[in-house]
Amino acid sequence: MNEDPADGSPDQGRRRRPGELEAAILATLRDAGRSLTPGQVRDLVDPEGGLSYSAVVTTLVRLHRRKAVARRREGRAYRYGALTDAAGLVAQRMSALLDAEDDRATVLRRFVGELHPGDEELLRRLLADE
Repeated sequence: MNEDPADGSPDQGRRRRPGELEAAILATLRDAGRSLTPGQVRDLVDPEGGLSYSAVVTTLVRLHRRKAVARRREGRAYRYGALTDAAGLVAQRMSALLDAEDDRATVLRRFVGELHPGDEELLRRLLADE
């Protein structure tokens, strides 16, 4: 059982932040350097066994639909490999949210207005490099 470093209490059953499991699975696939079965992913992401097989499969299927992982059939199962990283996944989410809005200019203006000054400057430099 994992311990919460803040108070020593078990964290089993805690809710993950949105995207946390996806990021952990992508990092695991990238670190492995080869394709893995859902069971192998589960064992590497959560060696203590608190993560269900179905949660891993569901997440892998979602990642595959979003083209973040590749999969190939091997016998009766699939093997998965990373096509992007956690930053790429966040960028895809941001793009999807922007696509859902009619007034892109207003959304982008407000997004930039909410950035920390250092991030705004970084964004300006990145856009200038394009």
